Amino acid sequence: MEMRLDQSKTPFSLDFTLQCGQAFRWKKIGKWWYGVVRQNVVKARQNGDVLEFQTYPEELNSDFIESYFRLSDDLPKIYSSILKDEHIQAAVERFKGLRLLRQEPWECLISYICATNKNIPAIKDMILNMSKRFGKRLLFDELEFYTFPKPRDLAHASIEGLRACKLGFRAERVLEVSRKVSTGEANLEDLRKLNYEEAKNELIKLHGVGPKVADCVLLFSLEKLEALPIDVWMKRIFMENYSDHFNPSFVEKVLSKKSITHGEYNRIGLFGRTYFGKFVGYAQEYLYHFKRCTF
Repeated sequence: MEMRLDQSKTPFSLDFTLQCGQAFRWKKIGKWWYGVVRQNVVKARQNGDVLEFQTYPEELNSDFIESYFRLSDDLPKIYSSILKDEHIQAAVERFKGLRLLRQEPWECLISYICATNKNIPAIKDMILNMSKRFGKRLLFDELEFYTFPKPRDLAHASIEGLRACKLGFRAERVLEVSRKVSTGEANLEDLRKLNYEEAKNELIKLHGVGPKVADCVLLFSLEKLEALPIDVWMKRIFMENYSDHFNPSFVEKVLSKKSITHGEYNRIGLFGRTYFGKFVGYAQEYLYHFKRCTF
């Protein structure tokens, strides 16, 4: 199937969107991107205004693609809201059409719990290992894919089985969270109904979920575009590009160490939301990707 896009009204870049580090289950083979989304393999490529796609085993229509790639987000409006200075201007000009994804909350949560203190290749490896061991095997285009395990699959896993997926200390966290989601004690879909602060407070109650993991899950899967994940890259960006908005002693202190305290995290987040507004999540992704690509 294919979709036609009006790039003046709906700017979109498949490559930028899938290369910016927000999701871990996509791989480009030749001219096509392959990923596993909500128990289906998705194959997609873009040629100018035409977005081609195929899904397996279900034949999903353009509504699914529009929702996942957030094609209804008014990017021109978002740009006009976040373009506050030359730093974000350069990032948007370089990566125009980059969109946030609307990921499945369960997979997003486990993925970012696994992302703690790991680089992207290691995160992808852990997720693939869990999917191979506890998910369902799919063959498509003579390629092998695995669905992400459901909450009950991981809830009934052994700690040894999870550690065999190279999760390390994250195995206990994944097991405990899986049990809570499987029994309904933690209902991720209900978080959509809460405001940003309320939803974040609920997520942080889960073992292994700190402010950064919570913000990633809220931004990438639960519609909270005011969420602002702050990792080592974003810390540098705010302290280097926006240092005049903070006390010099605060900037020096934050830059002098690898990690930041909850208080420092909250202070940077408050500045970001005040400065960029309700679409700060988009500003974050553009600044983050620009920094990584120009480092």
